[in-house]
Amino acid sequence: MTEFADNVILVTGASSGIGAATAKAFAKQGALLSLVGRNRCRLAEVAEECTNNGAKGVLQVIADVEKEEDLDRIVRETTDKFDKIHILINGAGYSKFSLVKDLSVNEIDSIFKVNVRAILYLIKLSLPYLEKTKGNVINISSTASSIYAFTGAVVYSTTKAACDHLTKAAAYELATTGVRVNSVNPAVVETNMCEYAGFSEEQTQNYFETNKKMHPLGQRNIKLEEVVDAILFIASDRAKMITGTCMRVDGGRGLAGQ
Repeated sequence: MTEFADNVILVTGASSGIGAATAKAFAKQGALLSLVGRNRCRLAEVAEECTNNGAKGVLQVIADVEKEEDLDRIVRETTDKFDKIHILINGAGYSKFSLVKDLSVNEIDSIFKVNVRAILYLIKLSLPYLEKTKGNVINISSTASSIYAFTGAVVYSTTKAACDHLTKAAAYELATTGVRVNSVNPAVVETNMCEYAGFSEEQTQNYFETNKKMHPLGQRNIKLEEVVDAILFIASDRAKMITGTCMRVDGGRGLAGQ
């Protein structure tokens, strides 16, 4: 019996990247998974792998966290299926790399809806269930929230700063209920996020290669499993007195203010 066996884990952004890797890790722990994503085919592939690797049950929710009605449906379908929520993983994230002079209001609103509004509203909707289970929330943030800035990502960086403060404020408010709220803040992880942000294949490779030397520990980018290890720890009872923390997984990048 593992620590998360039979726990209901709600994971947004579960069809790729950190969200998918997190779902697969909890599957190996015998969890019950509610997997949320927009891409039906990729989500089905992740769900199948989770089932084959030990998940006690898997629900697939095709939804867009930018849409308020989908946020309501995510929690409703999860609780209709499993009745409980033990852990909420806010893994869905969005970025569109644009210069300030090129930004549109729609672009700004879209990124904020995914990276900030969805997180806060899902916490609100999940709270009655988390209070009953004395569960916890983990928001996937970024070291871009406070450590470094880079051209073309002003909206993304701003939303991640908001995510960090949201994490702390919600943790403080909910502490008396027994619900913990934390974030995990990785530096550069080689996922398909750059592709979604509009990078060409050449730009993506250059970005990953340039960033390797920015991580003093190992002179390489962060591995998915290293982010997942931090998530599993923060979610566990070993971290039962940790709340309001933004845990860096950055290979020491922040030590040089990079």
